[in-house]
Amino acid sequence: MKFKNTLTVFLFLLSIISAIAQEKNYYQTDFSKEEFAARRAKIFDAIGNQSIAVIQGAGGTPGVSVFRQSNTFYYLTGVESPHAYLLLNGKNMRSTLYLPHRDSGMEINQGKVLSAEDAELVKELTGIDEVKGIEFLARDLSGSGLIRPPAPLLYVEFSPVESGNDSRDELLAKQIMAASDPWDGSASREAEFIQKLTSRFPQFEIKNLSPILDGMRLIKSEKEIEIIREATQIAGLAIIEAMKSTNPGVYEYQLGAAAKYVFTLHGAMGDSYPAIIGGGTNAYMGHYFHKTDKLVDGDLVLMDYAPDYKYYSSDVTRIWPVNGKFTKEQRALYEFIVAYRDALFRYIKPGVTSNEVLDQAAAEMKEYMKGKTFVKPAHLKAVEEGIKFRGHFQHPVGMIVHDVGQVHGVKLQPGMIFTIDPMIWIREERLYIRIEDVALVTEDGVENMSAFVPSSIEEIEQIIAKKGIIDFSPAVKLPLDK
Repeated sequence: MKFKNTLTVFLFLLSIISAIAQEKNYYQTDFSKEEFAARRAKIFDAIGNQSIAVIQGAGGTPGVSVFRQSNTFYYLTGVESPHAYLLLNGKNMRSTLYLPHRDSGMEINQGKVLSAEDAELVKELTGIDEVKGIEFLARDLSGSGLIRPPAPLLYVEFSPVESGNDSRDELLAKQIMAASDPWDGSASREAEFIQKLTSRFPQFEIKNLSPILDGMRLIKSEKEIEIIREATQIAGLAIIEAMKSTNPGVYEYQLGAAAKYVFTLHGAMGDSYPAIIGGGTNAYMGHYFHKTDKLVDGDLVLMDYAPDYKYYSSDVTRIWPVNGKFTKEQRALYEFIVAYRDALFRYIKPGVTSNEVLDQAAAEMKEYMKGKTFVKPAHLKAVEEGIKFRGHFQHPVGMIVHDVGQVHGVKLQPGMIFTIDPMIWIREERLYIRIEDVALVTEDGVENMSAFVPSSIEEIEQIIAKKGIIDFSPAVKLPLDK
């Protein structure tokens, strides 16, 4: 009995110590509760006073995997508890958060997680009107007049919810693969949630909340821009360190290790997407993730990599010579890419469209080509095709690398962030050259958020000549290597 009492006291003290140690870690500190409240208010405005919205947070993680909240749920609440739900009632303009109950054993091992028992604390942190246990969601949907005629419209997300480093396009592709597999065919979590709502509450007319959220996330707030700028700085520093660690014989994955060290050093949660690092013809594959080959003297190596930082991403790409010096033919092709990047940035400003930017930059590049020569006819052909290519103006960047929202076919607005990604293919040689920068539309023009990352030939050759933070020379061996 004495042992049990001692153990009980020990666990109690341990729980107190753990709570004290974690008191600043159970809720984010990057966004104010006023900003979250403003985002929820925009949803109220969009759905109207005869509708409600229910947002499902991310489920729990298996084993000891680190939990990461879904982007939507974090965007609206900042709460990182698994199995949480948010009800936005347009009829009374009130928001209710539903949380699981406290798991004391888990908190002793992992630290405090906000739960239903923290209702007053959660309301203070988030500005949410009411906090309840998860079991009250069904009661609230069936009560309080919500399903009495005329029942309000019920908005939920139709699109796949991002809760890791997969963008919506990848998540949709996975769903298609699962649906095409006769031994799988499992429904997505979003589809199952909609099915349960429909079967339990047939009075509701289900509507898609995703387009509303996509439009909101497209225009970044000042704080979001600040975080994306920090993520871009980390991505750029990582690429610079990879440049310094480049030598013939180094493995592609070793450059990734140097970059990921920089991510961790600066507080990233991980990577925003698997590192794309391809030497030689491996770069020809746009999303080459294997990273198993040695870098070869005379080749170029491409790196496209960014961190998962405070729930936001970036997207920066550079390409450089493995041996530290561009050849004559490499210089001509690379200089074309940099010139195209600069031309595209010159025409980005509020009120124009992506097509207008592409048209004006292409016209400028036709003038650039006058008097230019290339070592091989195939190189000239690739450059001429590159001027006509419409994919240099790429995708939004935000909470995920291929962020939601539309930047094509619309007039650009301040607060939009997207990538400019000029590229060319020399198919005869399986040679691919591109760089990628992050563009922020400002009130009167554009900011290249990744402009500090070396892109001129002179800067890159100077960087490669420096020693990196990790020595990945072929002479370095593991302790057990003979």
